[in-house]
Amino acid sequence: MIRIRSERPAEADAIRSVNLAAFPARGEADLVDRLRRDGDAMISLVAVADGELVGHVLVTPVTSEPPDPENPGAAVAPIAVRPPYQGRGIGARLMLAALEVCRDHGIRWLLVLGPPAFLSRFGFRPAVDLGVADNWNGGRAFQALELRPGALAGETRLVHYAPAFRDLVPMQNKTA
Repeated sequence: MIRIRSERPAEADAIRSVNLAAFPARGEADLVDRLRRDGDAMISLVAVADGELVGHVLVTPVTSEPPDPENPGAAVAPIAVRPPYQGRGIGARLMLAALEVCRDHGIRWLLVLGPPAFLSRFGFRPAVDLGVADNWNGGRAFQALELRPGALAGETRLVHYAPAFRDLVPMQNKTA
């Protein structure tokens, strides 16, 4: 049985291990550590199977130009699942739990950079279609979701992820 819950303070090493196992390079694991260290880990959820931490999702703040403090947004990244547990719906369960917690926290819109086929099942669509621009050429893989209908209506905005993203993860030409 898989259980999704909030990260506990003593689980930083186990979360790092999940990210190291799930991705081909250490960039995502370093990113999570840095986001936590910088105070930019808003929501951190884990998947646990038989007492073992097997998955993780992190939600971080974003800023936008023009600024809109009454309309907060966030980014989901990364989502990681240990390889032996991939393909079992754990990533989807982590995403659904993250969406629910974000709604509960008053976050009105979310961004993610990832495969459109996976993300569309949660309601994400190309961010450009909602008037959101990025500065790393994410193309159609740069996706957005309004958690509150109309949250992204109005003027076009340029978003900025937390500084750790700029420093640790090359965000060029991610068009999966």
